[in-house]
Amino acid sequence: MRKLFYLCFVLVLCSHDLYMKMDSYFLKPNQEATLSLYNGTFEKSENIITRDRMLDASLVAHGKRTTISPERWNDQDSTITQLPIKAGKPGTYVAGVSTMPRNIELSAEDFNSYLEHDGVLDMLEQRTKDSVLDQDAVESYEKHVKAIYQVGDVKTNDWSMPLNYPIEFVPITNPYEKYSGGNLEVQLLLEGKPLSNQLVYADYVGKDHHTHGDGGHEHSHGSDTESHTHTSGQKLRTNDQGIFTVELPAEGIYYMRTIYMTTIPDSEELTHRSKWATLSFEVSHEHGEHTHTHDHNDEGIPTWLFVVGSFVLIGLLFLVFKKKS
Repeated sequence: MRKLFYLCFVLVLCSHDLYMKMDSYFLKPNQEATLSLYNGTFEKSENIITRDRMLDASLVAHGKRTTISPERWNDQDSTITQLPIKAGKPGTYVAGVSTMPRNIELSAEDFNSYLEHDGVLDMLEQRTKDSVLDQDAVESYEKHVKAIYQVGDVKTNDWSMPLNYPIEFVPITNPYEKYSGGNLEVQLLLEGKPLSNQLVYADYVGKDHHTHGDGGHEHSHGSDTESHTHTSGQKLRTNDQGIFTVELPAEGIYYMRTIYMTTIPDSEELTHRSKWATLSFEVSHEHGEHTHTHDHNDEGIPTWLFVVGSFVLIGLLFLVFKKKS
């Protein structure tokens, strides 16, 4: 029992993906909102990100990259790190955080379980092939996260600007020009160059009620019975150009993750190095409120009735004036 408890503790410790989340990724100009760092899973954060771990925190909008001061962040319930923001002019915005490396020592059994649990299957396969499953590990890990959100109706090209993180996702097209039922191509960059043959996992949280810009969303999974894990959803692999295609089956908040891990044979301190990346954005259906202007008011007078009534009124006035003359 004690050994099982320790294994669970280690898996929780090692399985902290870092995501940047918003209640809604659709904002109105000058609307106040919150960017939240979830350190755990996309749906539950286990602990905060201390400011000394942040190598970079940036916002990109209208061709300009702005550094986020550490003093602007605050912590909620010792589990979520948050940044209050105020949306500016209409456009497609990017927010990112990059953390400094940290080391962790793991027994062979714990390391193998972590690789399987977090979907680092290529490394697990390599350890099996090399007959080193019995070797302990000392891993250096770092995390780099991004979120893309839309302010107003104007689409800008800021989504395509790399933040020059050691590893990062960069979409091939603007996610906010895509809709449910379609797909999105994304490129994975390692040190600014395409990373080929890399495992990527993509998933989404569906929406019961899709009301943009008011923060009043109710979240549900893509299906009522689905349980989201680190490796649930779509299991993808990048091509020679580092590109993979994410299916967008329904409206909701989409997120993707990857862990690029290598061995360090010549180091006396480390055995492995990993670089983690995540990206999140929101997808709506094509005829959502933010994508077109309604031609009528559902609670008012229908357009056709207004037109017919106007012609009738003009006809009556014409008869009255004709009779008087």
